[in-house]
Amino acid sequence: MNHDLTKMLQAWPYQPGQVMARRFKGRDGLQKIQLRVDLGVLQMNAEGRPDGKRPMGQETWFDVYRTRLAEHLLAKGTPESFHLGLEECSKLQQECIQFHHRYICLFQLEDYEAVERDSERNLEVFEFVAEHAATEELAWSLLQFVPQLLLMRTRSRGTEALKDNSFEQAVLHIQEGISELERFYQENERLEMMETSPELASLREWLNQVQNRRPLSEKERLERDLAEAIRLEDYERAARVRDQIRKMQASGS
Repeated sequence: MNHDLTKMLQAWPYQPGQVMARRFKGRDGLQKIQLRVDLGVLQMNAEGRPDGKRPMGQETWFDVYRTRLAEHLLAKGTPESFHLGLEECSKLQQECIQFHHRYICLFQLEDYEAVERDSERNLEVFEFVAEHAATEELAWSLLQFVPQLLLMRTRSRGTEALKDNSFEQAVLHIQEGISELERFYQENERLEMMETSPELASLREWLNQVQNRRPLSEKERLERDLAEAIRLEDYERAARVRDQIRKMQASGS
């Protein structure tokens, strides 16, 4: 077997600063995703755990630990003495990073439904760890990735809305994402991080861009025309535009 990947890499050159991903069916009949990185190619399954492994016979480590929690509750009746230690949190962290890589690829491939699926899955893991980690430091080892996740999920929702020319919906998604990020920093007492958050800065800048691109409504267009007519001292035109605005208001438009 020839293990040299040179020809494949030469046929798919790396582009710095760009997320380069592709989807295809593997020899096992399953959908695969490849991500081109500077030193080669990462390959993952398009569904389930990205690396295709089944820890302890279950789909993910998250499923393993949820099963253990359920068993603990049956035996003890309370979750208070159930804790995730360093080993458990480390396994969950590495698993979440796999899903993180995949939803970045899925966003590039415009599979927004799958981005939502994977990002929601990771959020469930973060909430699980926040509740059951043995220490706050262990919990933060995963929670630190929440801002990146919220940014990507908001980007996915907003981009999908823009592709459908739903500017108002896109604005709502971005505003919601900004609020979620602010709430995350506040709830975790990381206000100093909120001031310098690149994720918040990115979403705020994108919000301004989308709002500036939003097509004007008929009323907004008329109000702009009225202001322009007054500026040019074209009072006859201004009067006509005022009449149009009054008629629109009278009709409840």
